[in-house]
Amino acid sequence: MSDEGPAVGAPAAPVAEAGGASGHGQGGPHNDRETRPKRISTHSPVIEDIASLTSPRLFTPNPFSRKNTSLDIDDYFTGPRDIQKHSKWPIFLQMHGSILPKMILPLLAIGAWTSLITALSMKVYMLGINSILLTVLGFVVGLSLSFRSSTAYERYNEGRKYWAQLILATQNLGRVYWVHAGGRKDVPEEKKEQVKRREVLERLTAMNLLVAFAVALKHKLRFEPYTCYEDISSLISHLDTFAKVATEEDPHNAHLTFKRPSFFKSVGEYLGVSFAESNPRKSLKKAALPLGNLPLEILSYLAAFTDELALSGRLPIVMHQTMAYNNIMSLNDVLTGTERVLTTPLPIAYSIAIAQITWVYILLLPFQLVRVLEWITIPATVAAAYIILGILFIGREIENPFGHDVNDLPLEAYAAQVAAEMDVIASRPVRPSYEWMESKDNHVLWPLSNSGWPVWMNRPEEKIHEAVNHKVLATFHSKRAKEEEIAQGNVHSEKNGHKKVSVEAV
Repeated sequence: MSDEGPAVGAPAAPVAEAGGASGHGQGGPHNDRETRPKRISTHSPVIEDIASLTSPRLFTPNPFSRKNTSLDIDDYFTGPRDIQKHSKWPIFLQMHGSILPKMILPLLAIGAWTSLITALSMKVYMLGINSILLTVLGFVVGLSLSFRSSTAYERYNEGRKYWAQLILATQNLGRVYWVHAGGRKDVPEEKKEQVKRREVLERLTAMNLLVAFAVALKHKLRFEPYTCYEDISSLISHLDTFAKVATEEDPHNAHLTFKRPSFFKSVGEYLGVSFAESNPRKSLKKAALPLGNLPLEILSYLAAFTDELALSGRLPIVMHQTMAYNNIMSLNDVLTGTERVLTTPLPIAYSIAIAQITWVYILLLPFQLVRVLEWITIPATVAAAYIILGILFIGREIENPFGHDVNDLPLEAYAAQVAAEMDVIASRPVRPSYEWMESKDNHVLWPLSNSGWPVWMNRPEEKIHEAVNHKVLATFHSKRAKEEEIAQGNVHSEKNGHKKVSVEAV
């Protein structure tokens, strides 16, 4: 959403003046800034310079965009990948999104192991065995990797479906709040303008909470339970939530999430070294105060606002009330469904067994190949290990589709989509239908006629029905003529081809 000034929030907000996803108010100065992560400072513009409440961001970078992050090695080897970017490199030469960096150390180890076995076999004593074991174990390994990949992609695909459901529900709720919700009745004449402004701000606040739900769900799925993040702080600073209280009263633990790992630890994570990987639940375990469930608390505020609309008569149509409550339930279903995907991985026994079977197979490969391939066993084993381990590592990476790996779901892009769509819905006031229907630019019978609404309003009803009937016939004949033209073109092409072949034969 747009930002027109300092971040909205109470004086004890957990961050300095941050460019939130939406800032429709003026926040006061914040205390103890020296203990907080550095944020982009903003200055409030003159009110006359603001185009509208949904105008583009004028003074603050978009917190949803990765373009505002530092351009270092993290942007290449961490994700999620920006799906809007296009690479002209052939797909088999692209490194961004490839699993190869995490396979460097395993492949080096396999290469060293294979070199040792091959050298001993060629110089000291032949260690080769019958290759029948290769066939038997290959079937088991292939079955195990297929099971691993299918279960991992199923979780990945299910996570994407839940976020699509979230986007659909927010669109429906945004339309209910902006289009279907009416105004208050029996308002004194002198207070009508003030009440109208109040109703607009109420709707915008509710739509901001829809954006806040998407952003809060993203942070929850990544085990980031506090509210000091730039893309969420201004959206929920006016709400009373457990996460906000924990951020304000325990800033030390809250800001540990901004601590960057050391160079060697980062390199170890990029290379897939298990000892270098951080525990993603560290913030939850170190919390000194209850963190609550921020997305669920946001849904409670949305439900309360919907109750007010229904009880005050501002949402009089029962179908619209049903739509609002059903979509709030849909958002709750998204919350519980994504948590289920996150907290129900492949049972650890399966993961350990599949990893062990795969590694045993790879370590036995040189014994089965050296008798036939001799020194070529070394590159052959490394190539086979690349194929087999690649499938294994990809399954492990996409098993949790909500993290920071390059191939994980781009949750930032989904949250930005929700914010942009709320802006689109709220960018125009609700207009009576006659204002946009009764226009000369409304070509009601296009492409049969370019005449606008006023022309057809001056014609009898029978003529309108006759024109609609003629439109159906004209469309049918136009389609048939186009098909015949295409067919004749194909016939001419075949004849020209035959003639060319005959000339060449002569």
